[in-house]
Amino acid sequence: MDIKQLLRKLPQVDELLRHAKLKDDLERHPRYFLLEAIREALQKTREQILEGRVEDYKEETLIERVRVLLVDGTRPSLRPVINATGVVIHTNLGRSLCSAAATAAVNEIATSYSTLEYDVRSGSRGSRKVHYEKLVRGLTGAEAALAVNNNAAAVMLVLATLARGKEVVVSRGELVEIGGSFRIPDIMRESGATMVEVGTTNKTRLRDYESAITERTALILKVHASNFRVVGFTEEVGVGELAKLGSSHGIPVFEDQGSGVLMDLRTFGLPPEPTIRESIEAGAALVSCSGDKLLGGPQAGIIAGRSELIERLEHHPLARAFRLDKLTIAALEATLKAYVDPEIARSELPTLRMLTATSAEMATQARKLADRIVDACGETAEVDIVEEISRSGGGSLPMADIPTTVVRLLPRTLDVVELERRLRLGDPCVVARIRDDRLLFDPRTLSREDENQVVRLIAENLRG
Repeated sequence: MDIKQLLRKLPQVDELLRHAKLKDDLERHPRYFLLEAIREALQKTREQILEGRVEDYKEETLIERVRVLLVDGTRPSLRPVINATGVVIHTNLGRSLCSAAATAAVNEIATSYSTLEYDVRSGSRGSRKVHYEKLVRGLTGAEAALAVNNNAAAVMLVLATLARGKEVVVSRGELVEIGGSFRIPDIMRESGATMVEVGTTNKTRLRDYESAITERTALILKVHASNFRVVGFTEEVGVGELAKLGSSHGIPVFEDQGSGVLMDLRTFGLPPEPTIRESIEAGAALVSCSGDKLLGGPQAGIIAGRSELIERLEHHPLARAFRLDKLTIAALEATLKAYVDPEIARSELPTLRMLTATSAEMATQARKLADRIVDACGETAEVDIVEEISRSGGGSLPMADIPTTVVRLLPRTLDVVELERRLRLGDPCVVARIRDDRLLFDPRTLSREDENQVVRLIAENLRG
């Protein structure tokens, strides 16, 4: 049958909508979703015919395609995923997991009215920042704080407020690009500030900053390389030195820390990262960071620093455009409270718990998971464990090799690529890594319930 004949055999949308075999589907789902599934199924079929991939038209095949698309179209597109990759702060998978306390706080506030902007003592309007500012001040030593919807917004707000129409001095080696191709020069340009680059890619000295200062200089910007490292023949100027230089000229120093850290990670065997408190104590006028990376909370941009500067940020029109909603504030407050006791933070915040789990703990967990997969799958797969490396991810700790042990699986009843595809398209979705024709499952990013689901789904697909 030629292409024109095949195309003529395809039914119209209305015909399929009235089809007896889709009657039950129409009763179970809103008409809109069925209509969209029919249109998409017909379009995909037409494309296959035109590409020469269909030799004959079968009504049953088209009906089944409609049903598959209907199921896919009616379930949430934003849904839970099991992360077996070992990348803890996985940007594509939602970055940091919220703690149980943060989740409970969000649920409570989402299902009730709240004191978002209401002062119960006076019975008058209150401020959103009261829910987190005292905690940020206590944890960082800053005079004041403001939170916005992400760190890029924080940087934009600071630049637009303090340096619009003026100059900002920044090292050429710190003109970073963050996720989604957002670059510091682009943010600088959109803020209305003029960027003045100093130094070279690998070396910037104090005298480079000093020689660039003019009467139009409004800010000295320090950008922490949280998502990359320049190694070898390098030199950079610390926040303390910049703060002294800025103070002598009456110019504030603003540090964009990127990932954001509230406690010394070296105590857990991780590479050193500057904490907000350290930068504030070194003399930075303002420090900003993300809430959903190493901090282990919801997406947010936290700005801490001098009270008179924070007050200026609060009154800028962009502050309202970038402000946090009540659910994010609830999660952020609960996350910050955990940091009051570092041990509580490490045990209750999933990001810190996963990042600081020891290699011995991972080896034990991997052995148990491997044994469970063998018991469930029998001879359908070859299973062993092997030492590997986990990653922090999310533009943080770029040089950190975090030792782990992974479960390595070679399926005998399926191709490894096909098994990976089935797990990825399953319910729930499981995202794993393929290396050397083996499927790897890193227990560092798996909860106990995740492991139960992984074992079940692997067995179902291999025993199929």
